[in-house]
Amino acid sequence: MKPAEFIATVLKLQPKLAVFDCDGTLWAGDAGEEFFDWELERGLVSEDIVRWARARYADYKNGKVDEGTICREMVTMHRGLAEEEVQGAANQFFEERFRAQVFPEMQSLVDQLRLSGCDVWAVSSTNEWVIRAGMKYCGIPQDRILASSVVVENGRVTGKLVRVPTGPGKPAAIGEVIGRRPNAAFGNSRWDTEMLAMAEHAFVVNPNPDLKATAQERGWNTYYPARVRARQGDSC
Repeated sequence: MKPAEFIATVLKLQPKLAVFDCDGTLWAGDAGEEFFDWELERGLVSEDIVRWARARYADYKNGKVDEGTICREMVTMHRGLAEEEVQGAANQFFEERFRAQVFPEMQSLVDQLRLSGCDVWAVSSTNEWVIRAGMKYCGIPQDRILASSVVVENGRVTGKLVRVPTGPGKPAAIGEVIGRRPNAAFGNSRWDTEMLAMAEHAFVVNPNPDLKATAQERGWNTYYPARVRARQGDSC
């Protein structure tokens, strides 16, 4: 399916509420994981936190730490820092590493959905600072973000968790904050399965193998961005 056909397919449904995963869906790659490594290399957090975080992430990769826990810890590890400093780092990171990774047709789809009157939200397990930075290039308003986040008091990041939208946490966050069933949902990994399942129409974008199999079983729409198809020789 070509980009224009994909966009037309979505717009034809005239959705009033659309929710988008971010990493791998709105852009190529995992901005949350890469920012984690980027900030550790640059010493945004203390040396003690750096040592702990690297060991903790190795445990996650080895299956000793679950997805929800690592996502929670990747945001709460900033406690004590000035939020302005963390947001500035996230802005710099996204500009340098991910601005060019945004899928043009996904950006266009968001713009056209909003022009049609659709309420568009970003729902991600990546920390809120990186998602805020990314939304500047994806067209989703800053007040339409549900991402991993903590309470900020007097400009300082705390360890008090607000939410971690991953797996079942995504529909839970949508229900709590938006309070409506999405007409359309877009995701790329198994951590988006529950969000896709709750929507009236599910669109699997650039799927990981684990979600690709589920999409085939459930008959969900699947789309590969033009950049992905070109990289894979249009074999998608």
